[in-house]
Amino acid sequence: MAVKQVSTLSLLPASLRVFLYVTAAVTGGVVLVVEILGAKMLTPWFGSSHFVWTAQIAITLLALALGYYLGGWLADRTSRLSVIYAGLVVAAAYLAFAVRIRSSLAASCLELNLALGSIVASLCMFLVPLTLLAAVGPFFVRRLTRSVEDVGRAVGRLSSLGTLGSVAGVLVTSYVLVPHCRDSVGMLSTAVVLALLALVYFVGWGLGEAGQGTAVAAAAVGGFLAFTAVKSEAGGSTDGLVELARANSHFGNLLVLESRNGAARYYLNDRLMQNSYDPRLKQSLSMFTYGLYHLSQGYTPGLRRALCLGMGIGITPGKLAAAGIQVDVVEINEAVVPLAEKWFDFPRSAVNLRIDDARHFLRIATHRYDTIQLDAFLGDSSPSHLMTREAFSEIHDRLNPGGTLVINSFAHFEAGKDFLGASLHRTLAAVFKEVRVHISPGGNVFFVASDRSPLEFRAPPDYDDVVPFCRGDLQATLAKPSEVDFSRGIVLTDDYNPVEYHDAANRESIRRMLAKSGGNDGL
Repeated sequence: MAVKQVSTLSLLPASLRVFLYVTAAVTGGVVLVVEILGAKMLTPWFGSSHFVWTAQIAITLLALALGYYLGGWLADRTSRLSVIYAGLVVAAAYLAFAVRIRSSLAASCLELNLALGSIVASLCMFLVPLTLLAAVGPFFVRRLTRSVEDVGRAVGRLSSLGTLGSVAGVLVTSYVLVPHCRDSVGMLSTAVVLALLALVYFVGWGLGEAGQGTAVAAAAVGGFLAFTAVKSEAGGSTDGLVELARANSHFGNLLVLESRNGAARYYLNDRLMQNSYDPRLKQSLSMFTYGLYHLSQGYTPGLRRALCLGMGIGITPGKLAAAGIQVDVVEINEAVVPLAEKWFDFPRSAVNLRIDDARHFLRIATHRYDTIQLDAFLGDSSPSHLMTREAFSEIHDRLNPGGTLVINSFAHFEAGKDFLGASLHRTLAAVFKEVRVHISPGGNVFFVASDRSPLEFRAPPDYDDVVPFCRGDLQATLAKPSEVDFSRGIVLTDDYNPVEYHDAANRESIRRMLAKSGGNDGL
């Protein structure tokens, strides 16, 4: 009869064995929290492009590989569980450290190109804590294995619990932390969880192994991190501007600032200035809002119904509605609506607002429009799925005969920088008969497309409704269409749309300028 060999290392109290399984599940969840929330923390500097997610996923996988090796190596050299729980304390402290240095580190990494900069920032901020978290599983396999016959069961149970924890981490991040907490608070709260997990172990089982000093140190780290998380909830002023409101959302950190004299109010999304407004005059201080309005009016005779894909803070839809036009608005980010109503006088009752993705809405819409405005920005650029031949074909199908599509974008037409601008022109020309380009001195580029030929701008607009600050730029923008060379572009499709890659250098310059302007470190 074979004798079952039992490892003395695995003879643990039942309560401790359960706690180790809990630890495996929690650390599995924290790995996904750090991966997803970490990418969002880098977004204000590097945007939400595939470069950021490539960096974050690559660093996470590298950390898992290193952590698995480290955990197995440690398991063969020591049976002290305090080693792993001390590692959790280090991981917690490092995450707090990462939150503190992210602004200066990310700004420094912007001196590199977008791809390399995001990888370096992710590596510096998250490689160490993720590696320490990954070491938990292999180490616990050794401590929870009673015999050779139980190895498979221990590995399977730990792997299953770790994966279930990861599922919980994804859900908690997406539906709790992102919509309800600042990214910094979410990450600091995650660090607190790790520190408290270590504290419970040291108080419950590890005092004799590691001593009371370690338990007290873990408690101190947990208390400090909790204090830091609470303190960072406070608002304040930013570079001479007063913070009026702040909200997190699935599509970025939203911030409303106002000058101290009350003459200007600003809306920012992930550090990027989206719009500006004079609350006393109740008028926009951003030229592009006037450009969208007057281009739709000037190129669309008999304008009676409009569709705005992207609400912003509601200035252009509100202006169209005030002119007696029936306006439908599609906005993907529900969190911006109350901010627009409270701080920017968005007349929600005057428009038909739909919370939806623009492509989905276009597929199910039944109405036709005289003009459709595309002003949907996610960070420093429009989502790429709205800039393809298929997307423009869906827009075309929703226009009345002779109707116009007006797009607000950032694009360049200099050789070597013109991939986006030239490709947008060629893609629009593949769907519409006529395309016009109006370039503003401030950098906004407006595309107007229609099947009406010739496509001509009607009588010059009345500039009395334009604040003096914007009047000169608007006049220069609307004066005449710009002649551009679009020969170097391609027709963008749903299947092949490499805009984020080819336009990365242009977006880097925008991000670098925004980061160096400072003032939003608390986002």
